[in-house]
Amino acid sequence: MPFTIQARDGRARAGMLATPHGPVATPVFMPVGTQASVKALDSEDLRRLGANAILANSYHLYLRPGVEVVQAAGGLHAFMDYDRFILTDSGGFQVLSLSGHRTIDDSGVTFRSHLDDSEHRLTPESVIGVQAALGSDAWTTLDECVPYPCSEAEAARALERTIRWHDRSVPAVAAARAAGSKCLFFPLFQGGLHPALRRRSAEHHNASPADGIAIGGFMVGEDKATTWGMLAETTALLRAERPRYLMGVGTPLDLWDAVACGVDMMDCVYPTRAARSGHVMTASGRINVTNSRFRRDFTPLDPGCSCFVCARHTKAYLGHLLRGKELAAFRLLSYHNLHFMAQTTVAIRAAIRAGSFASARAEFRERYADNRCA
Repeated sequence: MPFTIQARDGRARAGMLATPHGPVATPVFMPVGTQASVKALDSEDLRRLGANAILANSYHLYLRPGVEVVQAAGGLHAFMDYDRFILTDSGGFQVLSLSGHRTIDDSGVTFRSHLDDSEHRLTPESVIGVQAALGSDAWTTLDECVPYPCSEAEAARALERTIRWHDRSVPAVAAARAAGSKCLFFPLFQGGLHPALRRRSAEHHNASPADGIAIGGFMVGEDKATTWGMLAETTALLRAERPRYLMGVGTPLDLWDAVACGVDMMDCVYPTRAARSGHVMTASGRINVTNSRFRRDFTPLDPGCSCFVCARHTKAYLGHLLRGKELAAFRLLSYHNLHFMAQTTVAIRAAIRAGSFASARAEFRERYADNRCA
């Protein structure tokens, strides 16, 4: 197996994932590089951050620039000058969120591009083919993500279709591996917020020839207590030796809470999206540098932060850049937020290894959650 669990503390696990582009320590937060770019940052920024894993989106790359262009460049890693682990989302969420612009049937999805209204067709097999052509390190499967709230019957129909699509993907992955691919396989499962369906999903995944699992269908509008309760039930049913990737999570607090549920990998656009509106993560809570109280604040974003942004720039200057719509603000604030997320995962891994995860989590929550201000 490519995943080794090195320490446990309750349900929290610290481990190492072996990938075609080097080892990845877990728990890990993966910055989102939807279109082969983490917004406002370049590959040198990612190296400086120590970001050994990112997420890219096969739907967006399929539409633009197209898999032929990425292949001609030598694959996704060469195209974006990033030599670490890349996991690609199948794009099912993006396709299925197009609402009136797509049609779902048991064979796949027909949709119109959000770019030029051109018509396209994705099947379970073609989605694997797209990821193989991109040359990413870990592949997910086409899925049907249901809206929240939805009935158990609706969620069950979507889950059964997702399972059938998964079963059609397995031979495509096997064929790619026979042709020389060293990809990891992270099939994507759903089930909504219904315990029986999550159990069905887990049972099918446990019998699948997979390297890990991509857990979808959370953080789609439900309250956090519901998320963590159902997630904990779900992970308890999964094979322990496989890494669990929770899609679309999270905030700094979400990292601690997801790991407490037994999650190993996460991704989210939140850190960079928040940065572009001036929201900054600090050890004592979240701030917004565009607030008037920071206009003459010539201190770093976070006095205890070791990133180059905090070493060189002040809240007053960064707030000024953002108010003036200077593009440098997006890079600087995004870098700081991703540095904060990276350091948070370092602290989480250290706490698990030290057997102090519960107390470290409580201390972080008290310091961060109770003192944040918009």
